[in-house]
Amino acid sequence: MRLGAACAALMGAALCGTDAGAQGVQQAPGRPTIVGDAIPDSLTGHKGDAARGRAIVLNRQVGLCLLCHSGPFPEERFQGNMAPDLKGAGARWSEGELRLRMVDARKLNPQTIMPPYFVVDGMNRVAPPFRGKPILTAEQIEDVVAFLATLRD
Repeated sequence: MRLGAACAALMGAALCGTDAGAQGVQQAPGRPTIVGDAIPDSLTGHKGDAARGRAIVLNRQVGLCLLCHSGPFPEERFQGNMAPDLKGAGARWSEGELRLRMVDARKLNPQTIMPPYFVVDGMNRVAPPFRGKPILTAEQIEDVVAFLATLRD
């Protein structure tokens, strides 16, 4: 996939946000509680599956993580360099901090270009098929968090 097409796909699927760091933005069902710079509790009530999370991270049709991020994935070509390397993510951030970054990174950095993967309300320029739907489900977010937590070095 060419970079331009990948960016268009990400922006279409990413539910382009409102004003950066918008206050009062509602989350997908479950409305996680933010404590400091983290969402300490699982969105599903249980830990995710790291193997499924790895598949989501590497899938260029679902999470599109490698469009911006690189990581310890030697089998994957064309990894991004616009966002932090995922190598060592589990050592740098707690599961709660990773979860908040996935749910809505604008809460930490209002200028981020990372899409809010679990926000459904208060968004604009959302393609009709994506309205009212998070990019990833709560289970998928927990799977990605579980995988990223394994990346310790």
